[in-house]
Amino acid sequence: MITHIKGTITYKSPTYLVVETAGVGYHINISLHTYTKVEKLESLKILTYLQVKEDSHTLYGFADEAERSLFILLLSVQGIGANTARIVLSSMPPEEVRAAIVGEDVNAFKRVKGIGPKTAKRIILDLKDKVLKDSGSELLQIKIQDNTSRDEALSALVALGFSRIQVQKVLNRLLKEQTTPQSVEELIKGALKQLS
Repeated sequence: MITHIKGTITYKSPTYLVVETAGVGYHINISLHTYTKVEKLESLKILTYLQVKEDSHTLYGFADEAERSLFILLLSVQGIGANTARIVLSSMPPEEVRAAIVGEDVNAFKRVKGIGPKTAKRIILDLKDKVLKDSGSELLQIKIQDNTSRDEALSALVALGFSRIQVQKVLNRLLKEQTTPQSVEELIKGALKQLS
């Protein structure tokens, strides 16, 4: 198995990179999450996952281990292929995917292109214990938080014109930092301070 490739980026797009090392150019499929982390780089060390099928060998690249391990977990879910797993990781950063799994947020997955309610429930059912085991107490805090407060704050801030992804990141950060549960109003006020 190829675990990483270190070299010069000779071609870059939001869906794949070509990385040249020792005179060989490797076509590496990536998510938007990885693209945002490598778009300004000229050379890099990228973590990889090699998928071997009868008719192809396909490389997938990741900016960090958190994304790669989540990609591999997603592949273990029946009905989720490599492209769907990549779309999930392009739609939400790894920490949001983990929070959605632990918080049993079916709607977060239903917003991803190609994932319906049944698949969303299967992802949560199959991966919740594995994600909790891998992530430990860090995600337990998110699980304990009342998800309705987070969802209401998210809806309100999106209605005010803020980007859903940006709002989710800020709310997740606020929920990780808090020591006591916050009301919807407190979450919105805290998020507005960081979004302004």
